[in-house]
Amino acid sequence: MITGVIIGVPKERKADENRVAIIPGAVPVFLKEGHKVLIEKEAGKGSGIEDIEFELAGAEIVSTAEELYERAEMIYKVKEPQPSEYNMLREGQIIFAYFHLAAEPEVTRVLMEKKVVAVAYETVIVDGKIPMLAPMSEIAGRMATQIGAHFLEKSNGGRGVLLGGVPGVTPAEVVILGGGIVGVNAARIAMGMGAKVTVIDINVQRLRYLDEANGGRLLTLYSNPQNIAQAVAKADLLIGAVLIPGGRTPQLCTKEMVATMQPGSVIVDVAIDQGGCIETMDHATTHGSPTYERYGVLHYAVPNIPGAVPRTSTYALSNATLPFALELAGKGCERVMEERGPLSQGINVINGKVVNKAVAEALSLDCYTY
Repeated sequence: MITGVIIGVPKERKADENRVAIIPGAVPVFLKEGHKVLIEKEAGKGSGIEDIEFELAGAEIVSTAEELYERAEMIYKVKEPQPSEYNMLREGQIIFAYFHLAAEPEVTRVLMEKKVVAVAYETVIVDGKIPMLAPMSEIAGRMATQIGAHFLEKSNGGRGVLLGGVPGVTPAEVVILGGGIVGVNAARIAMGMGAKVTVIDINVQRLRYLDEANGGRLLTLYSNPQNIAQAVAKADLLIGAVLIPGGRTPQLCTKEMVATMQPGSVIVDVAIDQGGCIETMDHATTHGSPTYERYGVLHYAVPNIPGAVPRTSTYALSNATLPFALELAGKGCERVMEERGPLSQGINVINGKVVNKAVAEALSLDCYTY
């Protein structure tokens, strides 16, 4: 067993990203296994966690990202490295984070050039589920509905529609593309607010489950171009909730479909971090400037939606990633690859080569096996 790994937790550099990869309660768990934890100064500030809390838990606070990257053998973070971090990466260093490389050709190129080991939260699958993505999907799904409700208000650029309506006035139409964790959570909040909800998915068994679980309170539709077009045309709020693990999201909603929506309608594409499932979502936005307009429809394209509620997100994320981070630090990449367990699926780039098929296909790169 490999012990004594130096784990570095940097402050996130992505725009408006206030999460941090670890919470104070997780630090002693690493120390017990013989590891050392370095945390960049004020890394937890955005999540309401002070340096002193990490210090009391046994972590060492370092003053700069440069020092942290230089000393750490494994970087444990939330989002993919940003341009300001590229020069700090070094060969053989493990980076454990959300990468979504299918939509990040530049980041992929840098990871290959630097010959780091990129281990992605979002491609680790256990029993058909994605445990390190699930809590953020739950948060993003729930937030997608409340974000949509916010921007439907006239003062925020929307058409002035109350999601749940009132007695004598019809509620808003909410259409959700995808019936996975994001879609289910978005639907739950939308139904709770009194909206009329339609969920579209390609998995008939999933649609059957949603119908039965919700007592027929939501409408389910099989995913095909005709059904999508008809549903989108009447949507006040359209939520993109499609996921292809590791791969680029297919664009299910065309620009022609978007053009049929009422002026002031809102689209929230949670899938934007994987390229987006709405054709008019042609670029990502930030929490500071979250929307733009196409065909009179307000588009919300923030790729790190859970970053808006960092306190909740940080604790949920740390809970989900901790067991895998411990396994990665304890075993090292070579043993993880040899055992070919679920964590090995998280390795996207190693030794300058892409080893995840979905990422390679999305970026038209060769995929290597290990």
